Amino acid sequence: MTDRPPRFGLLLFPDFTQLDLTGPYEVLARVPGAETHLLWKDLDPVRSDTGLRILPTTVLADCPDLDLLLVPGGAGIHALLGDDAVLAFLRAQARTARFLAGICTGSLVLGAAGLLRERRAGTHWASRDFLAAFGAEPVDRRVVVDGNLFTGGGVTAGIDVALTIVAALFGEERAKLIQLSIEYDPKPPFDAGSPAGAGEDLTALLMERMGPMLAARSAAVRAAVRAAVARLDAAEP
Repeated sequence: MTDRPPRFGLLLFPDFTQLDLTGPYEVLARVPGAETHLLWKDLDPVRSDTGLRILPTTVLADCPDLDLLLVPGGAGIHALLGDDAVLAFLRAQARTARFLAGICTGSLVLGAAGLLRERRAGTHWASRDFLAAFGAEPVDRRVVVDGNLFTGGGVTAGIDVALTIVAALFGEERAKLIQLSIEYDPKPPFDAGSPAGAGEDLTALLMERMGPMLAARSAAVRAAVRAAVARLDAAEP
């Protein structure tokens, strides 16, 4: 770390999943002296996929160099996968950021920016297969670390990812103190947080309900891959 306070940047966008963002935010904002930037194209309130509105603090154009750039997931990633301005911002920040993080399907946005090639990565279990389209190696783990890339499973895994990042930056004691301060000691009432625990019937029911969304995600991923190929072709002499 440098002598300046640590700088964390968390991307906001319409229809993000709020816990993908607010779980890591709760951890990162407790690092003493940290600057935590909520980033978007303007400073208007941004609506999550369940209706919660959050105010950005910093526009993309004014974002300083970051120690950590984190991208949450949510239904709104479909638009981001084809948003040239956002993808260019991610690529530019990735050149100087110490760490990159993708929470849930935020990992796919990093993939669309070309930041997952030949990297091990995780995401929500229902979208894990999409990672391969961006040249990543999909990994079935709650937290996946590959060099300076930290990715996680769905939604609640963002807290685990953030604690892992704090430990990497400042040591395990600092991370443990934050975990204790937020009493992060999960004991869920049901063993249904993964397909293995939920069983085939519940998993099939949820996949049926998620069918239209996953079809739209598949189309968005294919379009993002085509755009990436076209961008590479255009860059060739």
